[in-house]
Amino acid sequence: MTKKSIIFGWLRIVGGLLIFAFGVHLTIRADLGLAPWDCLGMGIAKHTPLNYGLSMTLIAVVVLIIDVLLKEKIGFGTIIDALLTGNFTQLFNDIDVLPKTHNVFVGILIIIAGLAFMAIGQFFYMKSAQCCGPRDALFVGIGKRMKKVPIGVVLLLVMATVLLCGWLLGGKVGIGTLVCAFGTGPVMQVVYHIIGFEPRDVEHRSVIEIIKLLKA
Repeated sequence: MTKKSIIFGWLRIVGGLLIFAFGVHLTIRADLGLAPWDCLGMGIAKHTPLNYGLSMTLIAVVVLIIDVLLKEKIGFGTIIDALLTGNFTQLFNDIDVLPKTHNVFVGILIIIAGLAFMAIGQFFYMKSAQCCGPRDALFVGIGKRMKKVPIGVVLLLVMATVLLCGWLLGGKVGIGTLVCAFGTGPVMQVVYHIIGFEPRDVEHRSVIEIIKLLKA
């Protein structure tokens, strides 16, 4: 990994997060119920002066601190994700050029399109090889400390807890929540199969490793 590729990787991360955020915006715009983390973000926004974007940034920073305490690998990608994704999504929410739909079927299609954009954004993001987002690192870190529990169950427990907190704070839950919860994995798999990308083959580098490479 060269200095040029590292800097290009940062640009790739920002571009990928922009695409990812547009996908999140579509899942919100469908107005059929929010994904767990978005539900929490909207719930916090209802009870504070913060908008959705700043609420998501606050959540991401808190989760990032937990990741550090869990001694998970933190990369520049993790930090950039924490600071930008929520605010990018807020930007798209503010622009809001799409007409509102009152058809459930159309809304579900919009959510699936949003999940596809999120997968594409993650592809560009992960290709930089500068670590996962804070929320991904969180459930992996918790999973390492619950070795007898399947990682899928750990993810389900984390998502259920986040969703419950969001719902209690007034975040919208509905059929869209279920589509996001059960559709993210399959849509991502289809997208990655089409573009020929295997995320498990990416060897991520932490902030410390990147700084050493830049100093070399």
